[in-house]
Amino acid sequence: MNCILNAFELFKTNTCQAVVIAVVAFALGAVAMCVACKMLCRPCSKRGEQDDSKRRLQKKGDEKPFEKRKPHPAPADGSVEIYVGNLSYEMTEDQLRAEFEKFGKVNSVRLVVNRYSGKSKGFGFVQMPDRQEAERACEALNDTEVQGRKIKCNEAKNLV
Repeated sequence: MNCILNAFELFKTNTCQAVVIAVVAFALGAVAMCVACKMLCRPCSKRGEQDDSKRRLQKKGDEKPFEKRKPHPAPADGSVEIYVGNLSYEMTEDQLRAEFEKFGKVNSVRLVVNRYSGKSKGFGFVQMPDRQEAERACEALNDTEVQGRKIKCNEAKNLV
């Protein structure tokens, strides 16, 4: 019986030491995580401030009115901008330029692409300096098949 009590006392002191070691390790781990959080990502204190600023913006007096997208400005040099729609997604700016250069000089060609994927959205704009050449190109190319698709051409509607 004495042996069992001695073993229990030994177990009791070792258990107490183990618990103390576990608590200290947990505390050190928590401190290390907090330090790592402040070094690698946003500190916890700033998260609360950011949430408060969002709440302040949502008050009735601070609401911003819906802003419309600014229209693309008309060419300043007096050239004609032509909208070209229903383009093949594989068409390049050089190919589109070649189609319009058959009718006259082309200042610039711009295909509209998806900003994330970089793929064409199927439409673009061509600037031609001479109005007569631009109108002739629009009439000739409208509803014609280019790379397997009937393209649409008309003068771009710049609202500025």
